[in-house]
Amino acid sequence: MSANLRIVMANDHGGVEIARELKAYLEGKGHEVVWLGTETEDSCDYPDQAKLACREYLKGSYDFGILCCGTGIGISISANKIKGIRCALPQNCYAAEKAKEHNNANFIAFGGRIDYPESPVSMIQRFIDTEVSKESRHQNRVAKMMALEK
Repeated sequence: MSANLRIVMANDHGGVEIARELKAYLEGKGHEVVWLGTETEDSCDYPDQAKLACREYLKGSYDFGILCCGTGIGISISANKIKGIRCALPQNCYAAEKAKEHNNANFIAFGGRIDYPESPVSMIQRFIDTEVSKESRHQNRVAKMMALEK
């Protein structure tokens, strides 16, 4: 992936701190982060935040998106209901790598209340550093996955 990425990000109240951490890291690396999420811990609904970020991503000009809620589960499920979105919820760097390499994920989600064995910053960097596989078996599987939307 290119050196300067454009990333859309959204979060609910459970993902404020992890979103801030990821945004600071990415901007420190020279990437542009369009943060649409809440900056407070006032309650808001993760499906609304997922919808906001995914719709923005689908307008074009973004390399990928990041979503954060308390566990990452609800916001990733919500994102995956939106046509064209493949949101991964990795538990470690290996899963983040394979989400990109094998599944061509265009969103990645994290939980602000999860104790990860590897840092979300490391997972994001592994995701960025990984190329999408050009092997036909992986491309065919992604095509089958996306056909499930019909």
